[in-house]
Amino acid sequence: MTTVLIALAGGAGALTRFVTDGAIARRNRLRMPVGTVVINVTGSLLLGLLTGLFALSGGDSSGAALKAVIGTGFCGGFTTFSTASVESMRLWAAEGRTAGIGYAAATLVLSVAAAAAGLGIGHLLA
Repeated sequence: MTTVLIALAGGAGALTRFVTDGAIARRNRLRMPVGTVVINVTGSLLLGLLTGLFALSGGDSSGAALKAVIGTGFCGGFTTFSTASVESMRLWAAEGRTAGIGYAAATLVLSVAAAAAGLGIGHLLA
């Protein structure tokens, strides 16, 4: 049953990513693909928060299943490393090496910082 819930949550995460990216793209006046950064940063924050919340729990099966459904399923479907990689290369080709590398570095640094913040907040709330 957990496998089915992970698959459904993954689909929900992918749909949420599609809708969120579209909404941001319609408002984005920059040449940078901001939607993917926002999605990866918020997904990293959510996964860090989830990990922080469950890190102090006793590891019961219901907690592990919930973490798998939200973490692996939803966050896995919501975030997208591959799109960020392709967008970095597109920026490199269209705007130059500095834009491509800057976008990749910003995505990485912001996502890791968001995951760390989520982990810290999760520990405080647990």
